[in-house]
Amino acid sequence: MNEVLRHRGRSISSDEIAEIRQLIADSPGASRRDLSKRLCEKWNWRQSNGALRDMVCRGLMLALDRAGHIELPPVRYQPPNPFLEKRHRDAIEIDESLIECPLSALGPLQLCQVRRTPNDKLFDRLVETHHYLGYTQPVGEHLKFLAYAGERPVACFAWSSAPRHIGPRDEFIGWKQVHRRHNLHLIAYNSRFLILPWVRVPHLASHLLGRMTRELSGEWQKLYDHPIHYVETFVDPERFRGTCYRAANWFSLGITTGRGKADFTRVANRSKKYVLGLPLTKDFRQQLVTLP
Repeated sequence: MNEVLRHRGRSISSDEIAEIRQLIADSPGASRRDLSKRLCEKWNWRQSNGALRDMVCRGLMLALDRAGHIELPPVRYQPPNPFLEKRHRDAIEIDESLIECPLSALGPLQLCQVRRTPNDKLFDRLVETHHYLGYTQPVGEHLKFLAYAGERPVACFAWSSAPRHIGPRDEFIGWKQVHRRHNLHLIAYNSRFLILPWVRVPHLASHLLGRMTRELSGEWQKLYDHPIHYVETFVDPERFRGTCYRAANWFSLGITTGRGKADFTRVANRSKKYVLGLPLTKDFRQQLVTLP
């Protein structure tokens, strides 16, 4: 069989892709949901209880669409997300008057870990409103920080569990699969960094990154009972150059494949990003390859 991709344990051949194309062509008014149900019935693709494997089939068709093998009809309906709707309703008033001065004139800066505190919602709202990626609830271990100048927030940091497999990072550390499986929790991923748009203070971003990486491991230890030995992030070269990270001594390790963690096709389906990293301890390699 000429396998084009594998999805949830099922091999998909070029002949089956041709069947899907024909199904779409024969059903010009069908929605994506309708098409997935029809395909399940055509292939007799069912769960052990006899129900159609509709959601799995829809994921397969989306993967094929992203890889350019088929063309799905436009999305007709986006189900409401109660979590997002609630967050949008919770308007928070904040002073957005301009802060424009040299870093030395800004005054004392304080980094506050705000997850599970009264300022948790303020953090979510600021990132949702002002970060180009919006806010996404992290999965796994994570911390949120607000940076304050006096009583006014000036920046936001989100840190979460590291992505499982990043080729340039794994090569740099010298990881094998067994090392990664046991020690991935000792790496933190900087998923969001935001200087608020009304704050115009030269060198503030790199200064805060330096402060943040000195304090992160201790804060992680308080909540999760283990330290952090290495931090990483991604930078989209179509939008940014990563200047503030490089100024804070982070270094570039390479570039992502552009396939994402849910890839089934081995074909790039999103923008490629630079992988930046920073060891937090001198013996980080030893810590990250030590097995229990």
